Amino acid sequence: MNLRHPEVHLFFNALTFFTRLPAPAWVEFSDSKLNHASRYFPWIGLIVGATAALVYFFGCMLFPPAIAITLSMIATVWLTGGFHEDGLADVCDGFGGGWEKTQILTIMKDSRLGTYGALGLVFALFMKFQTLSLIEQLIPALLLAHTLSRFAAITLIYSDNYVQEDQQSKAKPLANRMSRRELMIAAIPVLLCLIPLGPKVWLVIIPVWLMRNWLSHFYRRWIGGYTGDCLGATQQLCELTVYLYFCLPFILAA
Repeated sequence: MNLRHPEVHLFFNALTFFTRLPAPAWVEFSDSKLNHASRYFPWIGLIVGATAALVYFFGCMLFPPAIAITLSMIATVWLTGGFHEDGLADVCDGFGGGWEKTQILTIMKDSRLGTYGALGLVFALFMKFQTLSLIEQLIPALLLAHTLSRFAAITLIYSDNYVQEDQQSKAKPLANRMSRRELMIAAIPVLLCLIPLGPKVWLVIIPVWLMRNWLSHFYRRWIGGYTGDCLGATQQLCELTVYLYFCLPFILAA
């Protein structure tokens, strides 16, 4: 295997952008590479999900499940630097406090956390803890949720328009369109997580896709497309959708 292959550089561009993990010194970084690295967003999700699963697994050896789940949540936030949670908070502030496009975008660029953002984060984290506490197939759910939610988020790059055309956005290099080939590469880790789980779990694609489509319509209606913060919010809400699906009675009884 050629470790200097262009795809390897793209992978490490994605890894260092979306996590705190370092890359080898020989990796080449550029806005262009980061733009094409979006195909590896779900692969990074698989790494984050595996980290969450490992922390939960070993945490259960020492502590009650509730503490192990909390440690797992903390691990994912630390690993990603709260990148997607920040996007969710900004979207809550922007769409909660703004009434037209320019105002919404201005609020979302503000680094200060507002009331809507704080409430959104509290409710999202509370719902994550509650759902994770009920899920019996927790390790598969963590792997799938972190992977599928990131795939759902980058499909907005494939289908929708980026609207925040300035240099201040932390996600600007990732905002260009994706090709169909790049989307197929991004779908591979989702399939790896889904195939072993059986047909009942495969249906999770439906509520995740409904959530993704509703958010896409919502963003287009108010600001004409998506921003980097919108991608983060989409990831968070689709992740929570997966956990909610795993809490449905027919899944819990499986």
